[in-house]
Amino acid sequence: MLHEALRFYPGGDRAIEVELGDGMDFTINFIVHRLVAAVREARIAGVVDLIPELASFQVNYDPDRISYEDLCHEIEALYAEMGRGVTGTLASRLITIPVLYFDEKTEACVEDYRKDYPEKTPDPELICELNGLPDRAALRRRHASTEYWVAALGFWPGLCSLLALNPTARIIAPKYNPPRTHTPKGAVGLGGALTCIYPDATPGGYQLIGHTPAPTYDGAQRLPDFTDSLALFRAGDRVRFKPVERDEYSEIEARVAEGTFRHDIVDYQVFSVDRYLDWAKAQEEASK
Repeated sequence: MLHEALRFYPGGDRAIEVELGDGMDFTINFIVHRLVAAVREARIAGVVDLIPELASFQVNYDPDRISYEDLCHEIEALYAEMGRGVTGTLASRLITIPVLYFDEKTEACVEDYRKDYPEKTPDPELICELNGLPDRAALRRRHASTEYWVAALGFWPGLCSLLALNPTARIIAPKYNPPRTHTPKGAVGLGGALTCIYPDATPGGYQLIGHTPAPTYDGAQRLPDFTDSLALFRAGDRVRFKPVERDEYSEIEARVAEGTFRHDIVDYQVFSVDRYLDWAKAQEEASK
């Protein structure tokens, strides 16, 4: 739900957390991105960095150039000028990510966890059970049937929080309790209403359903698509998952090792929230 007014929380003496609402809601997230874009375009003196999140964003600033109070007032003025309506457009790249669903790396990770917690249902079967899906093939079809919105980046460098754009293709999954101590780099997971791609080998709690050989973070900037950024995704991008078989997976893996792999990125598109909301409503009505 969108708050009646912006809520500001100091993050030490050099950051402000600006909260617009609560919950994992596409509408709120789009307004977050619009306001972040407005703050960026305003070029407020002293603003160092902007980090969009699901229902909020962080502003890093230089307190020697602008005070906490003045920065809050500047952001409030931009929000009032922008209006609370969910309209407008944002530049949005479409990135296709190849995925080998139900691969041996994530299957081994799940089984390793179940040695200590044997009562844990294997991740794909648990997701199928909770979402009324008959089998793994149906899970793969549904997960790969929609584009995803990059709502936020965080928790780990390059880690994306993805929301399914087709409301009829959304999948819900609980997080691990307790979390895993290890997750393979490139694992694709589901937690709550979000999908993520683990950019590195890390602890984790999302239910695992597949693995991509395509890097989403390159700290050495070795691959061509990481020349301008260590992370592949930007907030406001869209992602489509392409199911691949073992041969294509291995071919991509080899090109990554050679340093010649290029991601499939369409970078000239604009996302219209008005048209999207009309389309999403039509999808929901058609599914009834």
